[in-house]
Amino acid sequence: MEFEFNVYAVFLIVCGCLSIVLANIIYRRGENIVRWFSIMMLANAIWSIGYGLELSSSTLSQIKFLISIEYIGITTLPLLWFIFCLYFCGKEAWIKKKRNILSIAIVPVITMLMVWTNSYHHLYYKSIAVNYAGPFPMADLTRAPWYFVFTLYFYILLACGTFLIVQKFRSSDRIYRNQNYIVIIAAFLPWISNIVYMVGIRPFGFIDLTPFAFMFAIFLIFVGVYRFKLFDIIPIAREKVLELMHDGFIVLDHKNRIIDYNKSLLRYIENLKTSNLVGVNIKEIFPKETLLLKHIENHEPGNFDLSLEIRQEIIYLNVDLIFLNENKISDNFSIIKLQDLTHIKRESILNEKQATELKKLNQQKDRIFSIISHDLRGPLVNLSEVLKMTNDGSISAEEFKSLIPTLGKDIIYTTDLLENLLHWSRSQLKGYGIKKESFNLRNLIINEINYHLPSASAKKINIIHDVFPGEMVYADMLMVQIVIRNILNNAIKFCVEHCEIVITASYQKDHKMLVRIKDNGIGISKNKLKQIFAGDNSTRGTANERGTGLGLMVCKEFMERNNGTIAVESKEGIGSTFSITIPTDENMHPS
Repeated sequence: MEFEFNVYAVFLIVCGCLSIVLANIIYRRGENIVRWFSIMMLANAIWSIGYGLELSSSTLSQIKFLISIEYIGITTLPLLWFIFCLYFCGKEAWIKKKRNILSIAIVPVITMLMVWTNSYHHLYYKSIAVNYAGPFPMADLTRAPWYFVFTLYFYILLACGTFLIVQKFRSSDRIYRNQNYIVIIAAFLPWISNIVYMVGIRPFGFIDLTPFAFMFAIFLIFVGVYRFKLFDIIPIAREKVLELMHDGFIVLDHKNRIIDYNKSLLRYIENLKTSNLVGVNIKEIFPKETLLLKHIENHEPGNFDLSLEIRQEIIYLNVDLIFLNENKISDNFSIIKLQDLTHIKRESILNEKQATELKKLNQQKDRIFSIISHDLRGPLVNLSEVLKMTNDGSISAEEFKSLIPTLGKDIIYTTDLLENLLHWSRSQLKGYGIKKESFNLRNLIINEINYHLPSASAKKINIIHDVFPGEMVYADMLMVQIVIRNILNNAIKFCVEHCEIVITASYQKDHKMLVRIKDNGIGISKNKLKQIFAGDNSTRGTANERGTGLGLMVCKEFMERNNGTIAVESKEGIGSTFSITIPTDENMHPS
């Protein structure tokens, strides 16, 4: 081969050789996007060197051979540019699908074969001749149909790649825009030069300026690599790192508008009106968070906690707010990190609740031990002493008979106390279950009235019930029996002679039965009414009957475990009304 080199040819050849060296260095040092950039540099180098040698050739056969070499770079360059743009914009998932890569690779392959076999069909160039009119021989090419097909493909891939770059430029924050400016300028240079060549504006005769433009574009990107760290983790991998983080991140400009954020932030925003928050003022997404807005407006960095109500759920966040001033000359930027502490906070609340419950149980335990050591021991000791004195002859039979009513009351009191203690203790056992079943409420109430008739008759108290036959409820029957027994016992205890106790039952709309036990006894004072279910309100009755203070505490716990309620209304000197609700439907209250 014979060559007559000129300034254009030398420039292209030197630049092409330099591109090969740089491509090799970049390929070895980088991964993914950097390697695709180096392969694109190699393709442009092939085009550049081949075109430089073509401009140095004078024979038709040599020019045709070199055009065939050039098209190895020409056909692959738009494809490599598009792939590079996909990786640069984080859209590489698209190219990893076989169907997609085949759809954009088939045109370069066909074009290369068309150029190499053009002398047989002339579908790419109708004719190739040598023009000697210029300062040096150049190829005079007449285009054929497939040339325009490839040109369209060339423009489509250039356009798609450029569109991705522009979109990235629009969505990126201002901190990274210097990097994107370089790629956008580099993207438009080949467009301009090739369009100028295609429309016939050729200031240098038949010389195609497109390879020169591509060379200059690659030079710009290469400068960006080392001047602006174009392919460092910011901004390419930065997006991926932030999206993988569980914490929410926001970057604000000096006017408190959002210029960058990650997807985790969206979990903390209710009633999101737009899919893109860039440009939205921070007040629009957190209008109720006065503490956060105050820190931002006053330019106060800090670390503090927030609680948000998102979709009827409380979210607890830790906010870390810092302020930046890039190079001390640009606008201020604010960075907000939102760390979700909901799980930790809920565990803390649960631990506090459990600590409170444990404290309450310890108090109840102390109360039980006090009752056992005093209230339960006292009557038993008294009975033991009386029996001992009777056996020793210290007291006569008549004296013993006079003590029998007192001993009877002590035994009844002790029995009630033991019964309540046993029921309460059983309910506190871990794993203790309740046996829910449907039962006839009227029959249970009648049985309890019959059980209390002797004590009621002794005080001339009248017990009336207004409960219809067939009233069915769904609960643990033994627990409900204990509750009604305790309430009836208290009613009798705090009634004077000739009082009246009325028991009623009625269905409610929420699938529950409301049972009221009303008396016209002495009533309960306001102070004692507040603590009546606490378990420490033992008061003697109208006939000096003793109480344990445990009964109503047990009643409250039993009703709650059966998905029911217990409440009391009372006025001193007028009487009291205890109200309990019991489920009637198994499906509404599963065990």
